[in-house]
Amino acid sequence: MTTQIVILAAGMGSRLGRSLPKPLTELSDGRTIMQQQFDNIRAAFGKKAKVTIVVGYKMEYIVEAFPQAEFVYNEQYDQTNTSKSLLRALKASKDGGVLWMNGDVVFDPAALIRAAEWVEGDRSFVSVNTAKVSDEEVKYTVDAEGFIDELSKTVVGGLGEAVGINFVSSRDKAGLIRQLGKVGDQDYFERGIELSIEQDKTRFEPVDISDLYAVEVDFAEDLERANLFV
Repeated sequence: MTTQIVILAAGMGSRLGRSLPKPLTELSDGRTIMQQQFDNIRAAFGKKAKVTIVVGYKMEYIVEAFPQAEFVYNEQYDQTNTSKSLLRALKASKDGGVLWMNGDVVFDPAALIRAAEWVEGDRSFVSVNTAKVSDEEVKYTVDAEGFIDELSKTVVGGLGEAVGINFVSSRDKAGLIRQLGKVGDQDYFERGIELSIEQDKTRFEPVDISDLYAVEVDFAEDLERANLFV
């Protein structure tokens, strides 16, 4: 089955202070953030992976840069957060699980190669980094069986951070769609995952990539750090 992959790239990314959509920010190796994501996707899943990009802010630049992708438009990109962008993408997806990532993450190609085991096994997961736990990042805890329990920026006693690379299995997708429809417009998609865990008893496994680099580029200092790896 073709691997379905979604890149969330509708936001304005104003904190980085660039005129173009943040995923089109150039890295020190000459690639854009999104181009390195495409390269990583091909390395892990080959050319048959189907990539859908959720676009909004200045979408024409992303469409022009990646004509090989399919696109879902979040017309409320300036009024909604990642929960509603992911909701649109999942509704537009075909049968089967969906791997998704934030469009501003610079990460080691091995992160997707490692995750391919879960994708092929159709097991929902959240990629995590246990090496640091920053107050401003999405943090997580696990239940007694080791599955994700809490997942938000307000988690107390977090075991690590979510890095923005996730997968929902074919059996869990409908429930996540339903929960994403319930959450507020300004909620992150992690709130939908939390509700799915709480109300639908969905099980998301934490996939530890602490030994690999993954940098979510929000500010100039994040970009500087990302450029140390590429």
